[in-house]
Amino acid sequence: MQKTEIIGLSKEELSLFLEEMGEKPYRVKQLWQWLYFKGVRSFDDMTNLSKDLRLKLDEKFVLTRPKIVTEQVSKDKTHKWLLEFSDGERVETVYIPELDRGAVCISTQVGCAMGCKFCHTGSQKLTRNLTAGEIVSQFMVARDAYGEWPSPTNETRYLSNIVVMGMGEPLQNKENVIKALNILSDGDGIAISRRRITMSTCGIVPEINSVLEQTGVRLAISLHAPTDEIRTELMPINKVYNIAQILRACQTYQQKDGSRYITFEYLMLDGINDSSDHAQELVRILKNNKIRATFNLIPFNPWPGCEFKPSKPENIKKFADILNKAGFACPVRVARGQDILAACGQLKSKKQG
Repeated sequence: MQKTEIIGLSKEELSLFLEEMGEKPYRVKQLWQWLYFKGVRSFDDMTNLSKDLRLKLDEKFVLTRPKIVTEQVSKDKTHKWLLEFSDGERVETVYIPELDRGAVCISTQVGCAMGCKFCHTGSQKLTRNLTAGEIVSQFMVARDAYGEWPSPTNETRYLSNIVVMGMGEPLQNKENVIKALNILSDGDGIAISRRRITMSTCGIVPEINSVLEQTGVRLAISLHAPTDEIRTELMPINKVYNIAQILRACQTYQQKDGSRYITFEYLMLDGINDSSDHAQELVRILKNNKIRATFNLIPFNPWPGCEFKPSKPENIKKFADILNKAGFACPVRVARGQDILAACGQLKSKKQG
């Protein structure tokens, strides 16, 4: 009999399995806490479960982590793992530390079908979606590495945030992403606040609001251009879902809750999208559509074979000043992990052919 991977099952699914095994409903919460609060890696470690139940769990389920193929730590302490799943497929996961906290950047697909010209991942064709368990287990690997499972001697929480902006387009893997985010934010387990989880999408418009309503996480849009002409050149998906459609979806999202802000990710590309006129056009379209937003300006991170160059620092400053003066908070992201190809847009799990 083929065993079922237990990481990634919902509470409802666990309940059905345990019911079939003749166990009481309260066992679900016990099991959940061992898996996602304590982070144990063996059923034998679940000491408040009977030996008989532990044996039955071991016969029914596997409890695994992805294999760590390689891991690298940047000079700025950014940490990147190349992880391999049971079928041999691989993704990259990155931890980006700050002074007293940090974000784990997790992937949702092996490769990506979006084909954004500035993105290294996009040069690796989509192989498959990740399962909910494979998405969740990336964060668990990071917790393992930093010893952040609760214990009498450790209550630190440097892995404080999750950003779903690694490899792949989350909204092309909707069901597994919803399931994974609800596991990661469940208060009985890993318990990352939904307000500390941000899902980034290039704009699969029909799915944006349904996923956000089912998860409660924050929204980031990979915009990268103020006009359809430029965005279509950079991001082929814009031929299907253009800027006007994306902004309408943002309006719908914000109409339901006045506190909801949207982050627009904006990659600064020299001579492409970084002029003062481009910044003014961004201000115009957001104000016309009454979108409450912050911008995250990202200096371009070159990768082998790319055709783009980073914007000049003085141009980035002028761009940011225009947005700030118009009332849009506009931090410029400090590039992290460039020396290990762990920065935004640099992730790729297969060697250049």
